[in-house]
Amino acid sequence: MRILEDELFPSTPGKVKIERAHAINRQFHRCFASTSTMFLWALFLIALTASYLSFQSFVDTSSKYFSASWGGLHWEKQIRASAEVRRPQGISVLVTGAAGFVGSHVSLALRKRGDGVVGLDNFNTYYDPSLKKARKSLLVSHGIVVVEGDINDGRLLAKLFDVVPFTHVMHLAAQAGVRYAIENPASYVHSNIAGLVTLLEACKAADPQPAIVWASSSSVYGLNEKAPFSESDRTDRPASLYAATKKAGEEITHTYNHIYGLSITGLRFFTVYGPWGRPDMAYFSFTRNILQGKPITVYSGKDRVDLARDFTYIDDIVKGCLGSLDTAEKSTGSGGKKRGPAQYRIYNLGNTSPVTVPMLVSILERHLKAKAKRNVVAMPGNGDVPFTHANISLARAELGYKPTTNLETGLKKFVKWYLHYYGYSPRGTKNL
Repeated sequence: MRILEDELFPSTPGKVKIERAHAINRQFHRCFASTSTMFLWALFLIALTASYLSFQSFVDTSSKYFSASWGGLHWEKQIRASAEVRRPQGISVLVTGAAGFVGSHVSLALRKRGDGVVGLDNFNTYYDPSLKKARKSLLVSHGIVVVEGDINDGRLLAKLFDVVPFTHVMHLAAQAGVRYAIENPASYVHSNIAGLVTLLEACKAADPQPAIVWASSSSVYGLNEKAPFSESDRTDRPASLYAATKKAGEEITHTYNHIYGLSITGLRFFTVYGPWGRPDMAYFSFTRNILQGKPITVYSGKDRVDLARDFTYIDDIVKGCLGSLDTAEKSTGSGGKKRGPAQYRIYNLGNTSPVTVPMLVSILERHLKAKAKRNVVAMPGNGDVPFTHANISLARAELGYKPTTNLETGLKKFVKWYLHYYGYSPRGTKNL
């Protein structure tokens, strides 16, 4: 008991304080050592996590890079092969909107005569992308590469010009349609203005600078009542946002021509139609509804006057596009620096024979062997104009442009393509 008491109560005064102090210090050191260890472990875990996240970011970035629709040695080889010129004095052309209606036809025409062609298209969903994919397949079957990308992607454009010294650019990419501008105005500014500027910047910086041919529109004539429409007529009264963006495009291209020496030709298309056309166009939707037994809406103008359009068959438009490319002079700039005045032109490409919309419907009825259920209503204030009529004397004189396909013949060819593409039997009933 004594021994136990001595152990519990030491006889030396203050000893217990010293030992207790040592015990506290030992516990403190143990605790500090434990905390330091935990701190070091925490630092290690943080570093490990950071390394993992960095590695994951690298993997994700690499994955995105390697899975991108453009880039890499194999991709560059394909682009160069597609851009290779196969005829004497041929040209190498970057076609934007290549999977579109006019773009696909122009690309095929260039390829068939031996020119180098590389396409660019973003395959947006303004109308059924499957039609654009089908056009792309047609181009691929003729050895034309169509890059999936946007004209607002400056890096992609710079890469394309770095891989191929294009002699020409055929700029057909745009947000089309008059009525859709009411629903989605931003898309028109994005494509028709911002996209055009991005493309012109890439062309300006290219060395050598390419000559540019681009699609304006007959819509720029707006509220003009003088007929036929001439390139010298007023174009400062647009009736739609679409028309306004195309007019803005003409002013923008003139600026780049003046400052940077870019050779630029603008083409004002007049209501293009034909095989592989756009589903949002009236003749296309009329055909679909007539075959399906659905009513069609036919707009009439003021005082119930029939609307009329200068319908221009796609083959005639293609001739005008190729004529513009062939007569385009070289740009006078280099790396963004102008050395002298450059060519600047604007042409109407039309058929010069306006046809009323009711007459268009009657021609479709004959070729489809079916009657349309017409619903005639007054034209709403959506930006449409009552008539279009092209004066093509300038294009005829300077490009040798001469349309040869009338509406009767052109619609017959369109209907034949439509029935085949969508799988209709000769009787007009769809094979499902």
